[in-house]
Amino acid sequence: MAKITYIEHGGTEHVVDVPNGLTVMEGARDNGIPGIEADCGGACACSTCHVYVAEDWVDRLPPREDMEQDMLDFAYEPDPARSRLTCQLKVSDALDGLVVQMPEKQI
Repeated sequence: MAKITYIEHGGTEHVVDVPNGLTVMEGARDNGIPGIEADCGGACACSTCHVYVAEDWVDRLPPREDMEQDMLDFAYEPDPARSRLTCQLKVSDALDGLVVQMPEKQI
């Protein structure tokens, strides 16, 4: 289980425990966290679960695969270093303490 902090664009924080094996996107969905729409349900076929990971987490996450990188081209104001799709981040004990911030909107 990992404690993940989701920060809405306006600054409201949600700290939740997400079971190992789920994705960061599923953790947001299951806990009713606004700002992550996940229109494709986690199939990496849209960019509506886009977030900015905290700078101190960028190098601690697995690298983006090509499909995620392609989908980020459609995200709202992607950041080359910090943007990730939460459907591609599998929760494990290694993600305990992860902090992600939602963009102003999802497209």
